[in-house]
Amino acid sequence: MSTEKPLSDVERVKTASRGLRGSLVESLTLGYTGAIKIDDTQVIKFHGIYQQDDRDVRAERQRQKLEPLYQFMARLRLPGGVLNATQWLALSAIARAHGNASLRITSRQSIQFHGLFKGDIKPALQDLERALLDTISACGDINRNVIACANPGRSPLYGEVYGWARKIATHLLPRSRAYHEIWLDGEPAAQPEAEPLYGSSYLPRKFKIAIAIPPSNDVDVFAHDLGLVAIEAEGCLTGFNVAVGGGLGRSHANPATYARVADVIGFCTPDQVLAVTEAVVAVQRDHGNRSDRAQARLKYTIDRMGLRTFVAEVARRSGFDLSPARPARFITSGDDFGWVEHFDGTACLTLYVPGGRLVDGGQDHLSLSALDTLVRAHAGELRLTCNQNLALVGVTPAARPRIEALLAQHALDLAPRRTPLETGAMACVALPTCPLAMAESERYLPVLLTRLNALLGDYGLEREALSLRMTGCPNGCARPYLAEIGLVGKAPGRYDLHLGSDRAGTRLNTRVRESLDEDELVEVLRPLLARFAGERLPGEAFGDFLHRLDLIEVIDPRAVVPNKHKE
Repeated sequence: MSTEKPLSDVERVKTASRGLRGSLVESLTLGYTGAIKIDDTQVIKFHGIYQQDDRDVRAERQRQKLEPLYQFMARLRLPGGVLNATQWLALSAIARAHGNASLRITSRQSIQFHGLFKGDIKPALQDLERALLDTISACGDINRNVIACANPGRSPLYGEVYGWARKIATHLLPRSRAYHEIWLDGEPAAQPEAEPLYGSSYLPRKFKIAIAIPPSNDVDVFAHDLGLVAIEAEGCLTGFNVAVGGGLGRSHANPATYARVADVIGFCTPDQVLAVTEAVVAVQRDHGNRSDRAQARLKYTIDRMGLRTFVAEVARRSGFDLSPARPARFITSGDDFGWVEHFDGTACLTLYVPGGRLVDGGQDHLSLSALDTLVRAHAGELRLTCNQNLALVGVTPAARPRIEALLAQHALDLAPRRTPLETGAMACVALPTCPLAMAESERYLPVLLTRLNALLGDYGLEREALSLRMTGCPNGCARPYLAEIGLVGKAPGRYDLHLGSDRAGTRLNTRVRESLDEDELVEVLRPLLARFAGERLPGEAFGDFLHRLDLIEVIDPRAVVPNKHKE
């Protein structure tokens, strides 16, 4: 009798999808529902789209015997987070014509549209195509958006690294033409295309890649399945340290799930990058868990195989051994707001975008219309950051006065008027659209920041750059497990408190309290911040202080076990 565990139902859906086509064409024509067929909700993820519903009105619609208010989220495939001004303005127009008139910068250097109804998807994607943009493989069990350091003008190295982000993203694209057939009215294929890398069932779970340039870890490189750390010598890119097995998603109800930072396994030269990347993906494809999706990420594959065995298998498939890792040190994971002068005589302006949300109206958001005006004046390159902010790149000395006048006119330069706690904070979308959210995040963060700013002020710490990240569930989209203060939604109005990461994003924090409300959270933090204000060493960060004095009380060591990258 076979002891093999049955495949998860998602594996059946993928294999039967006819190269990611499923029955999407039919689903889009179903006029009696705003939803698509159940199997298609999995298939459409590979096209960069999630089916959701407005949870704010769910109960009322149920009372009226109406189906949920189904809508869709679409996410761009945007390697390195780079756009031009024309593309940005197209995104703004698409959000108004087909979505909820807002754009959201994600924590992985992309843009999400929210509030698309079923009939909006196809015209929105066709408008994206005209702007030379798409959502292919932005979601699903496949390599997703390849992210890279956000400021391309500090040295020529940034341009090279962005180039590698694009090359890796292209190399790992699926071969299926389903996206073009369904959304762009392309010619239907006679039969599904062969997928030489992914196969008919693609990967066991999502796969994420990040590229960092020390000393800035703005991409949180150790939080990803595959991390590449650029190594520089005399201004030239010599190669990358390779890190594998990062991932932050976990489940409250399943202690066998955990956050993990990646292990550095060696160094590769630029001409070896694609082979190493493909080999890591292929090992995960063949050895990842296809029965239990909660155990399907690469981090679990590595821990099950053993790191040494995994590295040997990567070497066998790539055809070479990695060299020993080169020295590399990170000192920060945040963004530099305001103007940064570049080596080429231009400048970069990084704007703080609260919650990553751009929408007209409301004091807690940056105005989308005002930003459009700024982008028109800039008419150059834009880059999204992994901290959910936006940079105008390559601003010339001649253009700078006009940009500065618009900043003042439209009150767009928020960073000087906000505390470091605010400008460094991140939140996931959570309610009302995310189906996994257990608590508020993006909508609640401004309220919490007001309370915490007051608390910091009590101890003279209002200019302290504490890192704070919040999510509405334990899946970790805003990377709360790499914050000095991490809040993870447990139930409406209640959060698990995690403390003690470092500001360079190399150490996981630890869960110290469960299911706190706002008042309880403040009371736990108050004595710790009081001691921090009085006992810290010069320049010492809060997370390092907590570790030095052994102030972190672990409730459940199984929840998040701290580990540090080996670099």
